[in-house]
Amino acid sequence: MSGLAHVDALVICPPIGRLPGAMISVSALYIYPIKSCRGIEVRSFRLDDLGPQLDRRYMIVDPNGRCINQRQEARLALVVPSLQPTTLLVRAEGMQPLKLPLAPRGDGRVVEVEHFDHRSPAYDAGSDPADWFSEYLGKPCRLVYMPNAQLRRVSEKYSPEPAFTSFTDGFPELLISTSSIADLATRANVTLVPERFRPSILISGSEAYAEDSWRQLRIGEVRFDVVKPCTRCIVTTIDPQTAERGSEPLATLAKYRRQGSKVIFGQNCVHRELGTIRVGDAVEVIATV
Repeated sequence: MSGLAHVDALVICPPIGRLPGAMISVSALYIYPIKSCRGIEVRSFRLDDLGPQLDRRYMIVDPNGRCINQRQEARLALVVPSLQPTTLLVRAEGMQPLKLPLAPRGDGRVVEVEHFDHRSPAYDAGSDPADWFSEYLGKPCRLVYMPNAQLRRVSEKYSPEPAFTSFTDGFPELLISTSSIADLATRANVTLVPERFRPSILISGSEAYAEDSWRQLRIGEVRFDVVKPCTRCIVTTIDPQTAERGSEPLATLAKYRRQGSKVIFGQNCVHRELGTIRVGDAVEVIATV
């Protein structure tokens, strides 16, 4: 476990543990098969080498291989994948449904893609997905896929012990508590759904921001290290149901959740074992700061 003191100069509510009489447990789980498109709420997911299976294995890129996400194209929030027995069905208003394989066979063209400062090979998903997303966004783009064999390492700064991730912003799992979201909604005087923050694991039964003090957890059969607060950007200001932009909740977060020049909310995690976690699983806090 990496014992990182990453809450320096952070103004937070007291990071205690669970609410009186409550058990900390998983209340919802999400996967995001196509990066920056709408997520899918699931009852369970299995963790493989890269994180939750099927999570952010697809990514949209421009003709130069650079990631296209909601920061540039808020309309991606309205692209809705759904899991079918053998395929991923993708829908959007005004578009014919697109079918994608859950796990391409890997015989497609290999291209180099760029996501933030990371460059890696990926499989091109073919002309039909490229045409579909190009038509939807009104500009040329391609869809690419990261196979399980492509091990993208998590930053050694935050995880000296090797850990890997897919086309995430840097870490395989993001954990947020319902209490933290409720506190933020009250402060901002807005209604906030968890999907706005794109968590992997939503928990309940803890006090608001208690997760800031956690360093190691066990959920079901899987141990997690809590390695870094999640820095938040304008994606949190996009309504996931309408793709409309606003100023909240980022404006309110900036008033009380600053760490240096960054605004933080939620905690990035890395899984240390393979296994399955489920809604309703108890969350055992093994170590705190």
